[in-house]
Amino acid sequence: MNNEYYLVEGDERKGPYTLNQLMDMDINIHTEIVTPKSDSPQYASNLPEFIDYFEANGIYFPTGENMASFGSRVLAFIIDYFLVSMILLYTLIKLGWIALPAQPAMLPLAQMALLAKVFYPVFFVYNVLFEISKLKATPGKLLCKIMVVDIDGQSLKFGNAVLKTLGMCLSLVVYALPFLSAVFNEHRQTWYERIAKSYQITKNQG
Repeated sequence: MNNEYYLVEGDERKGPYTLNQLMDMDINIHTEIVTPKSDSPQYASNLPEFIDYFEANGIYFPTGENMASFGSRVLAFIIDYFLVSMILLYTLIKLGWIALPAQPAMLPLAQMALLAKVFYPVFFVYNVLFEISKLKATPGKLLCKIMVVDIDGQSLKFGNAVLKTLGMCLSLVVYALPFLSAVFNEHRQTWYERIAKSYQITKNQG
């Protein structure tokens, strides 16, 4: 009796099932379950015993313990910024839009301005596409073991990713460090992440 679980569908309870039997039934985060410890139905996403099951299916819930640190976010941002900048610079040189100076020096101001104008749209698309994908992260975030998820532990919807990335780019222009406001939030969310209902978590937390 102590290991019996029941599925709740409307007013009906189905079961009993063992924990392993439930996991073999492809339950989702909104499946309502009565556990051996409580007679009240709870969502599977709220039950600790299903955390490993959901993570095996690519769902990582944001908690108070797995928020990405400020340092790891800085490093991930630097990697992404450098990666996009280098790819973009190489592409513009190949297209003939930018010419490297003969002597080691800064690019002419006109070419620097062109690079900046092209950078932000590319960086915007780069972040949105990677964060709505199954990866849930840009290459920089993957290297730093960070993922961007919604409250249900899944990839951001397109609209939420757009809101988040617009806010990030705006903060990048104004503050240089786009995630500075995360320092003052208990869930380490920036102001634009709160609007987009997104979280940056570390994948390797136990």
